[in-house]
Formats: sequence, C-alpha cells, structure tokens
Amino acid sequence: MRKLSKLLLTLTFALSITSSAFAVTVASWGGAYTESQKLGYGDPTAKALGIEINWVDYSGGLSEIKAQQEAGAVNWDIMDVFAMDTITGCDEGIFVEFDFDKDFPPAPDGTPASEDFFTSMPSKCAVGNILYSWNYAYNSENLANSPKTIKDFFNTKRFPGKRAIYKSALTNLEIALAADGVKMGKGGDFLYKKLEADGGVDRAIAKIKKLCTDPNGGCVFWSAGAQPPELLMSGEVVMATGWNGRFFNATIGEGAPIVQVWDGQGLDYEYFALVKGGPDEANAKKALAMMTNTEMLAGSAKYIAYAPWRKSSIAVMEAGEPWYKDGKTNMVPHMPTAPANLKKYFLVNADFWADNSAEIGEKWEAMKAGL
Repeated sequence: MRKLSKLLLTLTFALSITSSAFAVTVASWGGAYTESQKLGYGDPTAKALGIEINWVDYSGGLSEIKAQQEAGAVNWDIMDVFAMDTITGCDEGIFVEFDFDKDFPPAPDGTPASEDFFTSMPSKCAVGNILYSWNYAYNSENLANSPKTIKDFFNTKRFPGKRAIYKSALTNLEIALAADGVKMGKGGDFLYKKLEADGGVDRAIAKIKKLCTDPNGGCVFWSAGAQPPELLMSGEVVMATGWNGRFFNATIGEGAPIVQVWDGQGLDYEYFALVKGGPDEANAKKALAMMTNTEMLAGSAKYIAYAPWRKSSIAVMEAGEPWYKDGKTNMVPHMPTAPANLKKYFLVNADFWADNSAEIGEKWEAMKAGL
C-alpha cells in the first residue's frame, strides 16, 4: 500500500509539472474585475500565443507568494498588485525587473511603451493595468440643480443634504483641499505639497468636519463599493463619493438616474508584476507583454468601466464605439482618462499615504469620534 501511495504521489506531481509547463497562472482580485481581465485580454492572448492562461483569486498583499517561494513551490506567474507591493516585491527580489521599452511593445504609431503609459511606474517591477476613479455622483431625480465641480460637493447652501464619503481619510483630504481653493498642480502635486506642509492635513480635516457638522449637510461614511449608489437611490444622501465603476454599473446595468462628476477626481491604479521563478516564467513574460499592449488593454473596457493604462487604447475604443459589451453604450465618456474627464484630477500618491497613514488616521478617527 505504501509503495502504491508513493507511486500515486509521484504520478500526481508529474502530471502537475506537465500541465503547469503549458499554463500561465495569474492571481487577481476576482469578481467582475477578473472577469473583465479574462475576457478582455486573457482569453485573446491565450488564443494568440497558443498557451493556457488560468486565473485564480487572492486577497492581496505579498504573504501568499512569499509563502510559496519559501516552500519552494511557486504556483503563480503573474500577480495583480498595488503600487507599494510592487516596490516591496522588487526590493525583496520577489518580482522580475522590466526594461519597459524592450519588454513591452510600442503603441500602434510606434510610440515607445514607456511614453505610451499614462504615467510612470512605481517600480521597475510594475507594468500598469488599469486606472479607476474616486469621483462623486448624484441622483438627478433628487436635485433641482446639477453640481459640476468639486466645490459643489461642499456647497450645502445651493445643494442641501447629506453627503456620503469614504470611511477613511484616503482621497477625502485631497478633495477637501481642492474644494478649499488649493490648486491641484500636475497630477495633484500641489495638493500633496500642501498636505505635507505644516497645517495642511489639519486644514483638510477641518474642511471635512465643517461639511459633516453643517446643519444643511452632514456625512454618511461608506466602506463597501456598493453603498454609494444605494445611498443615492434611497435618498439618504444627495451626493456620494465612490468608484466610477460602481456608478457606471448602477447607471448602465440597472438604469439608475445617477450622474458622475469628474471634476477633482482621484485616479488610482492597479499593476501587474511578473513572479521571479514562476512555474512558466518564459510564457508568462510573453503573455504579460501581449495582455498589456494597446489593443488588449482596450479590450478589458468592453466589460468594465476602468481605463486602460495605455494612452493609445482610448483611440482604439473611440474607433470601435459603441465599445461596451451591450453593443449600444459608448465607453470613452465613462473612462477616467478620457480627455474630457481629465481637466482637474490628482493621482493618488501611494508614497504619501504609506508614509503618513498612521498619523493621519489618528487625527481622522478623532475627528469622526467628535462628530
């Protein structure tokens, strides 16, 4: 029996090696997001390269891949990660470093990949995947006037009623300063300089506190992405910050009369990283290069309202409108990076929040406790 069990284990291991040699495994976040990745560029890339691409869900962070590497049994080839994880993973040798213009194809017009990326990468081990927006929206049936600017979000005289805002300080401080008259600068540079200066954080928190304690206003704090559209439709709030993809789904998918306001939006992002020593590193590198090219990234926007990292992808979408999977919805107007939506925005600064989140968090929670 022992010999038979040993033989079965050997056969199982051999089969796993055989199958993994012809498959690339991507770890991502699951749900509609992973579905958009799989359908938008995963399956087309697998077909074009003649390889299998498998998608698995994970909960974020680097603990799982570290455990795999320590055990000498790495199962993932590519990971969808946050900015700070790419920095840590690069420093610790978990991920492969890229030569962006060598490892990734140019735009259709020949523009080098590094110049076609929407913005620079946080590390040499990161290649941009999508950008999504922290913006705000309102229920058009509940307001007589239409708010258009980030200042309007804080204008309780013209737009009385409660606001829904994210439970933590992230992005709330940025929009508070923008509404308080601070110029954004390129990608929000001026906002973060003000937040890093003495009194900047206190000024932003005071702006939020004033909104929350205003008799004509008030705050409802949300934590899950589904809440802002629900709060708008129930009439509990007149405006709500949230993620553009959630507002899009409520409007296009459910017919809700929700209107997004892009002024003062915060752009956040996701990256791919290539795991060093993954089970199929060579094919994974080829797959990653194809999945993040202009056409493939545009493909993901057929299934979700997140913007491709390649600037040239917008032109592909414009030429193919209506781009959404329903065959009737133009997607470019819903893209955070569409030119019309980029007149006033900031890039969420991962370094700032990594360095200051603990201190800011204490002040933020103290403010909430005093409401």
